[in-house]
Amino acid sequence: MVLKHSIAGLSLLALALAAIGGPAGRVLAQSGPGSIRGHVDIQRPASPIERRVTASEPGETMAHESPRDRRAVVYFETAPRGAFEDRESPHATLDQRNEAFVPHLLAITVGTVVDFPNSDRTYHNVFSLSKTKRFDLGRYGTGRSKSILFDRPGIVRVFCDIHSHMNAFILVFNHRFFAVTDADGHYEIDGVPTGTYTLSAWYEGAVRDQGSVTIGPEQRAPELNFTVR
Repeated sequence: MVLKHSIAGLSLLALALAAIGGPAGRVLAQSGPGSIRGHVDIQRPASPIERRVTASEPGETMAHESPRDRRAVVYFETAPRGAFEDRESPHATLDQRNEAFVPHLLAITVGTVVDFPNSDRTYHNVFSLSKTKRFDLGRYGTGRSKSILFDRPGIVRVFCDIHSHMNAFILVFNHRFFAVTDADGHYEIDGVPTGTYTLSAWYEGAVRDQGSVTIGPEQRAPELNFTVR
């Protein structure tokens, strides 16, 4: 019998509070409407992922390759006024491919339904023990898909009960002012009202850096960059 990982769920608020007393926030000011962009420099080394020994591989251990696609989430600590007026019911996908969750990091809004298709030629069993959303989809084979509605903000760690090296993060926000960095570490958040905001850069379980920016009514805000160490 496979023992499931015991992972405590963490809220975004808890992560933000944990960052206080860390790197000092940087303040940028510029008059500008509606857009914040920048870069997240991930200097933190990736941890190797060990693959569990199976019955077909007695006495052997295999190092599972760490994901090359290392991304962060940049988000507003406090949402602007009116951020909760638009309510949609979007869909997102967290695929299971080559014994990995793709993408490894998924950021969504409350009310999103996430599909978990199995694109591998083996069975998977997706589950989470996180307080934000606890679920167990059971075993299902290639070509099948199951779905979960995420109705609370917070952080959800996702695992496979069959393949212990498989894991992913789902960050669920109650506003839309966040962005996942692209493959080169760049991000952009559009449609931002005028005001001063604190932004956090989150990576692999914790807030790693913070900064502040002020947007005025005339011009685009300058870049706000972060470093993950």
